[in-house]
Amino acid sequence: MPGAKKKPDLESSLKQLESIVSEMESGELSLEQSLQAFEKGIKLTRECQLRLTDAEAQVKQLLEHNGELTLTDFDPPEDN
Repeated sequence: MPGAKKKPDLESSLKQLESIVSEMESGELSLEQSLQAFEKGIKLTRECQLRLTDAEAQVKQLLEHNGELTLTDFDPPEDN
């Protein structure tokens, strides 16, 4: 999909979340900065939850067939 925005991987998002938490815990942010950081953290958390849900769906599609594990195709839901 040309022009589609590529999502950062889960590990990158988790590192961003850790950074946001550390920044907020430092107590050096203004109220406005804290609210912006919190909003970004919530967005990252939701994106991570969606990625984990997609990964769980992929794992569930592992089927045992004649004693062998096979992976079936998985089409993640389209983002709105």
